[in-house]
Amino acid sequence: MSSIAPPASSVGSKAFGLSLGVFLFRLRALIALFVLIGIFSVLTPAFFTEQNLIILVGQTAINAIMAVGMTFVILTGGIDLSVGSTVGFSAMMSGLLINRGVEIPPLGVVLYFNIPMVIVLCLCLGVLVGAFNGILITRFNVAPFIATLGTLYVARGAAQLSNDGATFPNLVGKPELGNTGFPILGAGNVLGIPIVIWIMVFFAAVAAFMAGKTPFGRQVYAVGGNERAAELSGIYVNRIKMGVYMICGLCAAMTGLITASQLVAAHPAIGESYELNAIAAVVLGGTSLAGGRGTMWGTIVGALVIGVLTNGLVLLGVQEFWKKVITGLVIILAVVLDQLQERFQQRLALKRA
Repeated sequence: MSSIAPPASSVGSKAFGLSLGVFLFRLRALIALFVLIGIFSVLTPAFFTEQNLIILVGQTAINAIMAVGMTFVILTGGIDLSVGSTVGFSAMMSGLLINRGVEIPPLGVVLYFNIPMVIVLCLCLGVLVGAFNGILITRFNVAPFIATLGTLYVARGAAQLSNDGATFPNLVGKPELGNTGFPILGAGNVLGIPIVIWIMVFFAAVAAFMAGKTPFGRQVYAVGGNERAAELSGIYVNRIKMGVYMICGLCAAMTGLITASQLVAAHPAIGESYELNAIAAVVLGGTSLAGGRGTMWGTIVGALVIGVLTNGLVLLGVQEFWKKVITGLVIILAVVLDQLQERFQQRLALKRA
């Protein structure tokens, strides 16, 4: 019995076709971005104006900063559902520190902090929330989905308790207390570019460097690719997991500060459902939900896709209900495309073998 091997050219063309398919899948977020920009530029003249583009990128920056932290978590194969609540908690803490300060009953004094100190304290609170998630996951072996779901409720409840469910209004501070200037964080400009965009670029650049150029980043990918193999190779898996959840909490806290600064007020409901947009941006950007594959710049492009989509729908006067439906469909499509990319890569690996 004999068999006839397929011509080498046939195998090569199939492998090339699969390689091209994988390449296109990897660029799906960038392709989608250009397609959406083209569509909205045609449908509404107001879209491609300098003022609208600055507003669009500024709004996108909020989601992008949070998505950067989420990318680290998902790269390890985890998930963080508490980021939206951490945003609200951070915003409310900034309102508490600016409007009420910290009372020390034994001394009968109230401490007020300047704005840089308020920002540092709120960022530290975000890191603590991330550390709490990390401890639940690494020390008590709680599944990331359940651990962060519980933290979601804890952080949201803490945000509501901080002012009995009421809003901290008028976060401008008082000159005599030395805590003025908070609105500059969300509304200020440097070289004609909003500060929030500079913050996004800084977070993205630092995260990209950490993920691609440092031992920590390589270990993050290793843990997401094969946790057991990473552990056997000497990587402290629990430390890496703790680290990524703390980074995620930091990014969420920064998002809360920016949001409160833009509103010049802090409400306990700030950040509700933000986690969904962050996850959508990460997956759209090409990061696998299974972990071990993805880039920070891909996440930024994914956040831009969601930002362009939302901005374009607003300019077209689409109802808020339809925007939610479309955003949900985008999330589903992103996950489906991620699975298809995984299959393409597996088929390509078999062809090459």
